[in-house]
Amino acid sequence: QVHLVESGGGLVQAGGSLRLSCAASGRTFSNTAFAWFRQAPGKEREFVAGFIWNTYGASYADFVKDRFTVSLEKSKNTVYLQMNSLKPEDTAVYYCAVRLYALRVPTTPGDYVDWGQGTQVTVSS
Repeated sequence: QVHLVESGGGLVQAGGSLRLSCAASGRTFSNTAFAWFRQAPGKEREFVAGFIWNTYGASYADFVKDRFTVSLEKSKNTVYLQMNSLKPEDTAVYYCAVRLYALRVPTTPGDYVDWGQGTQVTVSS
């Protein structure tokens, strides 16, 4: 089992930036997919971005391309989601998730077993 802890959420004005962190522990990672999802009130959880740990093949949802960037710091087993040009519609709880033994990044929540507790991002207009 992988233990994930997110941080970095908060309140920001439209056009601002935030960086979310996801610290992972519990094992070493290879051929592992890390992903960020988000869930707004009354909406389904949706894929935001993700990558494969050892190949760094990144994928992004269309609505965040050119605004959000995923990165990782292997020495700290930490992945990041840099969010720029934030919009009110980006308001949601953001979750980090992991799927072991992955060669591509799944985009369906059901494909992930281990989840963090989530961090709230609120973008004011």
